[in-house]
Amino acid sequence: MRVIAFFGSPRKDGNTSILLGEAIRGVREGGHEVRLYKVAQMKIRPCLNCGGCEEAGECIIQDDEMGKIYAAIREADRIILASPIFFSGVPAQAKAMIDRCQALWCEKYLLKREIPAGPQGRRGLFLTVGGMKMLKHAECANSTVTAFFRSVSVPEHAFLPFRGVDAKGAIRQHPSALQEAYEAGKALVAS
Repeated sequence: MRVIAFFGSPRKDGNTSILLGEAIRGVREGGHEVRLYKVAQMKIRPCLNCGGCEEAGECIIQDDEMGKIYAAIREADRIILASPIFFSGVPAQAKAMIDRCQALWCEKYLLKREIPAGPQGRRGLFLTVGGMKMLKHAECANSTVTAFFRSVSVPEHAFLPFRGVDAKGAIRQHPSALQEAYEAGKALVAS
């Protein structure tokens, strides 16, 4: 099973990284490798909304980083996105990657060429952590992530929001977060 993970936080070794590490541990203990993309460290130009992808389903922006991501998404059976919540959304770096998947949206919905699912299907996981305690802030981000997943032919995904966690490393004091992320990773690759 091919598993990819997008680390969407610009903060190194913070709460999002810790959660993602636990989910990846669950995947690996299930006997699967994970290819990790740290989107905040990648040079991904933003979508220009130019319409260039409408004809062929391919983005006209030619940056190597996004080319690697397109290929990985096409090959993946499971996709994880881990992100903090910034003003009820995902950080700009993760959003740039998501927006550039407009080309895959065009390919699926305009050109009717959906990314085919392998024998194990395609599933996703969205892990998120934020300082605000109200669930609606994470739900706003999940709306964006749901659109991303459906556009890349992931018909279902698990959503694990952890709220009221802000200070770097504070997720370690959450009573269940690390275990839940680990279990979500295991469940993602379970038959």
